[in-house]
Amino acid sequence: MSSWLHLAIFSGICASLNGLFAKLVTTTLTTSLSSSIATLFGLPADSKVIEYGVRGGFFALNLVFNGIMWGLFTAALAKGQSATQVSIVNTSSNFVLTAVLGWLVFAEKLPALWWLGASMLVGGNVLIGKPDGDEEKKELYERVADGSKVSKKD
Repeated sequence: MSSWLHLAIFSGICASLNGLFAKLVTTTLTTSLSSSIATLFGLPADSKVIEYGVRGGFFALNLVFNGIMWGLFTAALAKGQSATQVSIVNTSSNFVLTAVLGWLVFAEKLPALWWLGASMLVGGNVLIGKPDGDEEKKELYERVADGSKVSKKD
């Protein structure tokens, strides 16, 4: 597997985690989690200090994963031959993992019809991003990347 592909997949994963933590900053699920943490430490369940600390932690993780995502995405663009392919892989991995995390963390319902539609979107993205099979163009890219001379007829 190409290194750009790994970078694009991990970029999409980080984008999905970024979204997860952004949602956790504002959801009532975080209030419940904060109450449990406060009780664990012997504090009142409605301790605002704990709640703000947990929300602040999720916000910090949101920023961290956003930064990592952009770093990986930029590296994937630099190593890939097509910005379209890199974007499609990033978006597809983000899309699928976001759905799974929404189901696991927030108990969001994902009916079979949703999965069928999602599969069609990912499949369509793969078809759109598929290389055109032009071997001469690929050879030219490789020669330029290797620092070989390229003539005007190329």
